[in-house]
Amino acid sequence: MNGEPGQTSVAPLPGKVEPGSGVRIVVEYCEPCGFEATYLELASAVKEQYPGIEIESRLGGTGAFEIEINGQLVFSKLENGGFPYEKDLIEAIRRASNGEPLEKITNSRPPCIIL
Repeated sequence: MNGEPGQTSVAPLPGKVEPGSGVRIVVEYCEPCGFEATYLELASAVKEQYPGIEIESRLGGTGAFEIEINGQLVFSKLENGGFPYEKDLIEAIRRASNGEPLEKITNSRPPCIIL
């Protein structure tokens, strides 16, 4: 997303650590399933809260939306059947930033809403 028109990158002040620095997130998602939009929405919310965080996306298998924080699986759509709530992921990132143990996110929102 860097280098896109309208976006600027501001370096942190010397000696100041950006929130989320040192935390690495990998999100593996099913592109043919249409989960890229969910990934982009979640990544945007996380970057807003934790500008120093490193987020990587990978294409995954059918139905996948898996999230790892620092190499530990913290959310699996394949296990939970839905997507994570932003607040739960933000809390997991806060814990990782503080060096606290991570817990698996078990709450999930439904993958779609039937009207």
